[in-house]
Amino acid sequence: MSDMASHGSEPSPLFCDRCQAILRPGRGDFYVVRIEAVCDPTPPVFSEEDLQRDPKEEIRRMLEDLRDVSEQEALDQVYRRVILHLCGSCYRQWIEDPTG
Repeated sequence: MSDMASHGSEPSPLFCDRCQAILRPGRGDFYVVRIEAVCDPTPPVFSEEDLQRDPKEEIRRMLEDLRDVSEQEALDQVYRRVILHLCGSCYRQWIEDPTG
């Protein structure tokens, strides 16, 4: 067995995303929290007034509104996934009041 295999087996430390405490994988001292946010997935509601509008003009207006929005910004408005690493203390605080 080489020195590399015997000494390099411990994973690199992570840090708590709230307090920056060192988290050591494999020791059971932290939590991984996965948050997935999706824009309202229900079909849009249209009024009679909406249906009277010119579809080409509405598309032109929407494209104009999006002109200065990057591809990533547009995607983030529809779907976002975040992964947090929290130490035990921060996790207990967060899970009791996640919107805090």
